[in-house]
Amino acid sequence: MKSTKVPVFDTEGKEVEKIQIAEIFQTPFRPDLIKRAVLASRRNRQIPYGVDPRAGKRTSAESWGTGRGAARVPRVKGSRTHSASRAALIPFAVGGRRTHPPEADQNFTEKINKKERLIARSSAIAATSDPVLVESRGHIIEEVNFLPLVVSDDLESLKKTKEVHLAFKNLGLSYDLAKAKRRNSHVRAGKGKRRGRKYKTGKSVLLVVANDMGILKAAKNISGVDVVFIDQLNTEHLAPGTHAGRLTIWTKSAINYLKELEKN
Repeated sequence: MKSTKVPVFDTEGKEVEKIQIAEIFQTPFRPDLIKRAVLASRRNRQIPYGVDPRAGKRTSAESWGTGRGAARVPRVKGSRTHSASRAALIPFAVGGRRTHPPEADQNFTEKINKKERLIARSSAIAATSDPVLVESRGHIIEEVNFLPLVVSDDLESLKKTKEVHLAFKNLGLSYDLAKAKRRNSHVRAGKGKRRGRKYKTGKSVLLVVANDMGILKAAKNISGVDVVFIDQLNTEHLAPGTHAGRLTIWTKSAINYLKELEKN
C-alpha cells in the first residue's frame, strides 16, 4: 500500500505543511480482535479478590443424622443454650458460608496472541482516521478539518490548561469536550455511586505525543481528555469499552515514530 499525505495543523488550527502518513493507518478494521485485546487488557489489571476461606465455617455444628424427624443439616451443639439445635455452616443458614464465593487465588488473567494484539492495535489506530467510526462512537467532528488529526509538536510545549483549551477550540474540538464534561456531571444510577464511582467518566479527545514538555500537566484536568506517549499506546487507549474510533490527536513526532517502527 502506498502512503498518503495528510495536513499538519498548528495550535491555531492553520495548516502548516503536509506529511506522509504511516501505512499502519490503512490496516483493515478488525472489531473482533480489538474487543479481545481490550478485554484482555482489562482482565490483566484485575485485582484478585475473594472471601475469607473460613468465613461461616467457624463452628462445631454437626448433623443429628436420621431418626429424629428433622432435616439432616449441621446443627449447633448444646442442650441448654439459646442457639441449641439451630442450623449452621450450610449456605442457607444464618451466619453460614456462601454458596459459591469468589476465591482470591483464582487466575484472573487472560492471554492473547502477540500477533493478534499487534493487529488489534494497528486496526484501532487506523480506525481513528475513519470519520464514520469516529462519529459512531458519539464524537462530534463537524468542525474538525481532517482525520487523522495531526498537529505540530508545538502542542507538546503547552504548559497551561487555558492554552490547551484554546488549541482544542481552534482545532474544532470544543463541542466534543463540552459533551464529555456534561456526561461527567451526571450521577451514576445504581449501587456504584456508593462504591467510589459516583460519576461516569466520558471519553473525549485522546492526545498521542512523543515527548512531554508540559502538555501532560496542562491537559490532565480537562474532562474526557487523555494524554499517552506513543511508545505506551495500546488498544484500550484507542478503543475504550471495546468501541474503536476514538477522536485522536497525533503530534507530528508521534507519526514519525510510527513510520520508524514500520521500517524496523
